[in-house]
Amino acid sequence: MKDYEAKEIRNVCVIGHGSEGKTMLVEAMLYNAGATDRIGRVEDGSTTTDYDPEEIKRQISISAALAPIEWQKHKINLIDVPGYFDFIGELAAGLKLADGAAIVVGAVSGVVVGTEKAWDHCQKGSVPRMIVISQLDRENADFDKVLSQLKDRYGTAITPLQLPIVEGGAFTGYVDLIDKAARLFDKKGKLRDADIPGGMEGAVEKAREAVIEAAAENDDELLEKFFGGEELTKDDILLGLRKGVLDNKAVPVVCAVGPQNLNAGAVADVIVALMPSPADMPPVACKHPKTGEAVEVAADADGPFAAQVVKTVADPFVGKLSIFRIYRGTLTADTPMHNPEAGKNEKVGTLYIMRGKKQIAVDKLQAGDIGAVAKLQYTMTGHTLCDPNNPVVFEPVEFPSPSISLAVTAKKEGEEDKVFAGLRRLEEEDPTFRVEKQMETGDMLMQGMGELHLEVLCRRLKNKFGVEAELSEPKVPYRETIRKSVKAEGKHKKQSGGHGQYGHCWIEFEPIADESADFEFQDKIVGGVVPRQYIPAVEKGLRESMAKGVLAGYPVVGLRCTLYDGSFHSVDSSEIAFKTAARLAFRKGCEQANPVLLEPIYHVEVLIPDEYMGDV
Repeated sequence: MKDYEAKEIRNVCVIGHGSEGKTMLVEAMLYNAGATDRIGRVEDGSTTTDYDPEEIKRQISISAALAPIEWQKHKINLIDVPGYFDFIGELAAGLKLADGAAIVVGAVSGVVVGTEKAWDHCQKGSVPRMIVISQLDRENADFDKVLSQLKDRYGTAITPLQLPIVEGGAFTGYVDLIDKAARLFDKKGKLRDADIPGGMEGAVEKAREAVIEAAAENDDELLEKFFGGEELTKDDILLGLRKGVLDNKAVPVVCAVGPQNLNAGAVADVIVALMPSPADMPPVACKHPKTGEAVEVAADADGPFAAQVVKTVADPFVGKLSIFRIYRGTLTADTPMHNPEAGKNEKVGTLYIMRGKKQIAVDKLQAGDIGAVAKLQYTMTGHTLCDPNNPVVFEPVEFPSPSISLAVTAKKEGEEDKVFAGLRRLEEEDPTFRVEKQMETGDMLMQGMGELHLEVLCRRLKNKFGVEAELSEPKVPYRETIRKSVKAEGKHKKQSGGHGQYGHCWIEFEPIADESADFEFQDKIVGGVVPRQYIPAVEKGLRESMAKGVLAGYPVVGLRCTLYDGSFHSVDSSEIAFKTAARLAFRKGCEQANPVLLEPIYHVEVLIPDEYMGDV
């Protein structure tokens, strides 16, 4: 693959609801561009971007995967993103790599929750987008219904560029509204020109007029030309639409069927013609790592190098593989590279572009492109890589926080450390996943976006690192408290010849009524019955005792402890003796104060549309 400048690159994230045809659309585009010699199929596990054993087994996308193609003297970096919500972190990574998005909508299911999620993420990041209506070959497919849903939901920005030709329930071709020409597919999916079907002429005329109006509205000169009665040329229409797409005022709509390779080439045509290049995008805001001064980074191949790692893949054979986007400069094998977050320099080694799991070595990559390097020592997802003499730090990638926790145990006894080490490796490549050891319950906890997410990670643990683990419900982290006030004595006296030990205290234990604090300590000693130097030892002994309650060994909360009396020995008293006395008083007092278990309370916020408030 040749070297491309920023203006010749299109970074496009293919997103949408699960099982709507995203992976097969990417597969068809790879084939049409000559990047593969056949169209793989999800059903037989032969697609380029679904290469993980779990993706093949489950027949769904799990990880965002790159699929670069060359098309019309441009490079399109397609990013195939999972549609299932358990893997929503992959959407965040994919959109960070991309300048635009292609939202795939099924012609049967129409606008569904995954469509809305994809649209909302684009809106939040002001990501230019297009829509591909897929699966037009299926029974009950209805392009007009889906187009109406899109317009009702998202307004006049929705701009269809094609109308499908359906004969006998089959998707046989389409009318290009810009060229005002019909094109039919042959048995191999190739296009041939044809006459517009007689029954479609009225719909075509109306839809084409809407395309021309949409183009004119985005450019003052074109608008003047339009109102002056002049005919807009094809170049005029493309110019106006492209401006609209870049300003998020126009969302072009096309149609395609990936498995049959119907119209994938036209989708690539629209990406090249209308979607933004890195050169079209505004400079990226970042900061100087030491001064905090705001810095803007534009897609300049001649500027000092600056990139951000957006995804990390843990490979058991090549080690850690870091996937990054170059925002400025040019990267070669000998480019000096600094990680300001880690404060360390990194070595490039071999530079790759990724096509699915395939690593393709390249000599250099320019600003706007996406690449990968292996075995970076200090760099994690979200870290910046830059010229050591021109350091910058990009804003971190925003990933959602885990929403579910499950306990994980090794299937074979004695392999707990291997399980934990393997999960920590997987944690490096998935920012929505956490693994930790729960000290209170002794559980090893996996935290993720859903049960499917955690199940897949356990399978990856086996596939990548050869260690098996099992998931179960985590133990509940209860707390203990007391229900009444009591006074208790703690006395530690030990004589064994020579220097002895002596500590003596009286403590009142009370529940904190409003549960505003976990622990309060009050000193009400008068007359020096407990010397000042030993009072902190009493408090420390109480705090340490609260880690393990008397009822079931859970941490104690909501406890007020008042030290009000005691005694000491001028020779035998010490801090250790008073700590021990405090522990004795704690145990005795809590046992008498009606100890109870507390269950955790979770605060849940539910967001619903106003029209459903009554039902809820």
